[in-house]
Amino acid sequence: MDAALALIGEDLKNVELQFKKDLESNVPLIRKVGEYVLSSGGKRIRPALLLLAANLCGYRGDRHVPLASVVEFIHTATLLHDDVVDNANLRRGLASANTLWGNEASVLVGDFLFSKSFSLMVADGDLRVLKVLADATTMIAEGEVLQLVCTSDLDITVDRYIEVVRSKTAILLAAACEVGAILGEVPVRLREAMAAYGMELGIAFQLMDDTLDYTAKEAEFGKSIGHDLEEGKITLPLIHTLRSCTEAERETIAAVVEKEELTDQDFAAVFELVHRYGGIEHTVEKAREHVALCRKHLEAFPPSGARDALVELAEYVVTRVK
Repeated sequence: MDAALALIGEDLKNVELQFKKDLESNVPLIRKVGEYVLSSGGKRIRPALLLLAANLCGYRGDRHVPLASVVEFIHTATLLHDDVVDNANLRRGLASANTLWGNEASVLVGDFLFSKSFSLMVADGDLRVLKVLADATTMIAEGEVLQLVCTSDLDITVDRYIEVVRSKTAILLAAACEVGAILGEVPVRLREAMAAYGMELGIAFQLMDDTLDYTAKEAEFGKSIGHDLEEGKITLPLIHTLRSCTEAERETIAAVVEKEELTDQDFAAVFELVHRYGGIEHTVEKAREHVALCRKHLEAFPPSGARDALVELAEYVVTRVK
């Protein structure tokens, strides 16, 4: 991500300062939980996308930093809610907020971040930006519910899985890119190309994230290995395995998925099948296909440092697990 950071490093620092300003509240717990989650790491990909998109589209004003902060606030709110829904105890290698302060505080601070995000959007005053981010937030909520409906469904199709990914993860990356294009006042076709880039990047990002549940070491991953499996989330590595394995092996997977608590032997049995049938390789290859689409969408723009940085950012997504 060196090229990206070189272009927007100063702006990203200002985004971090904006977080602190936007977290101001008369309720100390809000700042405490908010600062904990916002300062616990994270690659700031969504703010970076907005900043780079704005740069690519020729924006030279000062609205990009506050709006980049808004995008990260929305993302952080979803993380707080996700960890409660998933009963997660780790986030980015640290104790999750719900582990430290309880589910109630996590949900309510997440609500504050959502509400604050909309207040900041209204203060920005651009109805186009408000519509893009409001629509994205609605779609994220729909994606969360759709994922819940699909829990433990061994018959989930690839199309339905990608629908979950688009709604739950990729839409916010697409929105961040589109907001950057709106700031640059580019023609509609370029705004659409920028949003499409973000959508494909978001899908690739989630696909690679799904492989980590079966490949990473917990210290590197930043959350519990096998947690997706334990929560009954049927992701692409497992979908591919289910389409390739024998009926007996499918029954083995089904028995594991149905359990509320998994043993090391349960994990090992499913991991072995996922690796035997090439679930990881298949998922990485699909992620690469989406990254190729990212590059294609960027061809709508003339060569520039910002375009190169966005290409590099897309490539980073499929190499970050090495």
